Amino acid sequence: MHKEYLSGKRARGRKVLAVQFLILAGFLGLWEAAGRLKWIDVLLFSYPSKVTGLLISKLQDGSLLPHIGITVTETVIGFLLGTLCGTALAVVIWWSPFLEKVLDPYIVVLNSMPKVALGPLFIVGLGPGLFSIIGITLSVTVIVTTLVIFSSFREVDPNYIKVVRLFGGNRAAVFRKVVLPAAFPAIVSTLKVNVGLAWIGVIVGEFLVSKEGLGYLIIYGFQVFNFTLVIGSLFIIALVAAVMYQAVVYLEGKLIGGRR
Repeated sequence: MHKEYLSGKRARGRKVLAVQFLILAGFLGLWEAAGRLKWIDVLLFSYPSKVTGLLISKLQDGSLLPHIGITVTETVIGFLLGTLCGTALAVVIWWSPFLEKVLDPYIVVLNSMPKVALGPLFIVGLGPGLFSIIGITLSVTVIVTTLVIFSSFREVDPNYIKVVRLFGGNRAAVFRKVVLPAAFPAIVSTLKVNVGLAWIGVIVGEFLVSKEGLGYLIIYGFQVFNFTLVIGSLFIIALVAAVMYQAVVYLEGKLIGGRR
């Protein structure tokens, strides 16, 4: 019975993968045909073989990898710091109900504020470089992480907390034995959200200040009207972001798969 269930599950997975591949292949094929047959403006929308040819030529002359390396490094740093700082802030707020009441309006304002508007302040304060890009990324990721994780802390069943209290457990014991284990799936799921947010922060930061990176290539391609370069950069971003997302999904399966 269990083997039949697993076999059916694997078959469904293969079907989903096949349909996903067909959709992608159909889209690329239609795009290629539209470009070659002049159904679309090639100067603006290019087509897959032209984009691939440009990326291969840039890989061969060694001019593309440094841009990828810089952007991926900034994204990973922003992703990790944003997750750690947001989680730490959520813990601090949960720990102190007084601090929660004090910070509540500030967090609401910061969450509703368009983070891109803070970009010039980071550039002036931290300089036009890596630190300002990381600062912009943190402004995008930290508040969202804090809100999601703190909400998961508050949704813990109060009866479990009462049991620990009944046996003499203090606030640290409640957090260690009840709150943190219960919120662990939410913390891991927040990693998925932060993958996308970290990319947004880094690309916006590179738009504003950087002279290297994939965000810079997009702006440069726009300025010289080379939209094949713009689309190629977007393709690399999508590819690396998908790899990061799958890495988080794999980590999630390893950490909390057994709890499901």
